[in-house]
Amino acid sequence: MKIVLAGVTGFIGKKLVDQLAAKGHALTLLTRDPARSPWNTSAQLRIFQWDGNRVGNWAAAVDGAEAVINLAGEPIAAKRWTAAQKERLLKSRIQGTGALVKAIQGAKVKPRLLLNASAVGFYGAVETGDVTEEAAKGNGFLADLCDAWERETNALKGTGTRVVLLRIGVVLERGGGALAKMEFPFRIFAGGPLGSGAQWFPWIHRDDILGIVEFALSHEKLSGPVNAAAPNPLTMSDFCKSLGRAMHRPSWAPVPDLS
Repeated sequence: MKIVLAGVTGFIGKKLVDQLAAKGHALTLLTRDPARSPWNTSAQLRIFQWDGNRVGNWAAAVDGAEAVINLAGEPIAAKRWTAAQKERLLKSRIQGTGALVKAIQGAKVKPRLLLNASAVGFYGAVETGDVTEEAAKGNGFLADLCDAWERETNALKGTGTRVVLLRIGVVLERGGGALAKMEFPFRIFAGGPLGSGAQWFPWIHRDDILGIVEFALSHEKLSGPVNAAAPNPLTMSDFCKSLGRAMHRPSWAPVPDLS
């Protein structure tokens, strides 16, 4: 399968590229700095530079591709949410998704699938009960961000390109991502929940995200929002207690919510 991927240098993207390449897919990677790419170009793997803001010469790879996977966006937890950072978070998602959508619209042979990342933050702060894909948008910055991000794909309705919106929970695996940041305070015996600890913590292992992506690539009937989270979410407090037990450390020091 010919696949175009944006956002390939993140925690999910790096492992996804390796997995798809190992299975023989022909990949085109879009990255801001090709010189720093960990991959070498080959007949199977091409690399294009893109700025995440507008359509460029990389659009030629979209024409005739079978799928486009968009994981691009400023990392949510990288910095404190100042007004300027919130603007960066929003623009990096809106502009990147918009550029890919325009490239798909302009393609003579349109991809059959756009798999666009989103987040479970779409639902806002959920205090009780399960949340399905039919649940309404929540309140707050993250909910507004995810809603605007997803709405960028609306322009593809009626074009023949199937759209899957992957609402991703907190992605966990040793060696990076959220877990790497959460482990450090536990290592120095200062671990504990963020804020009150009562908030839900919808999580998913990175390998399960990759499995969902491959499922979406091969199942033509799947479309619309897809919640990518484990079926047994915990509260932040319970998750930190479990992490503390696994690391043989206490979970006792609440961390102020600085967002």
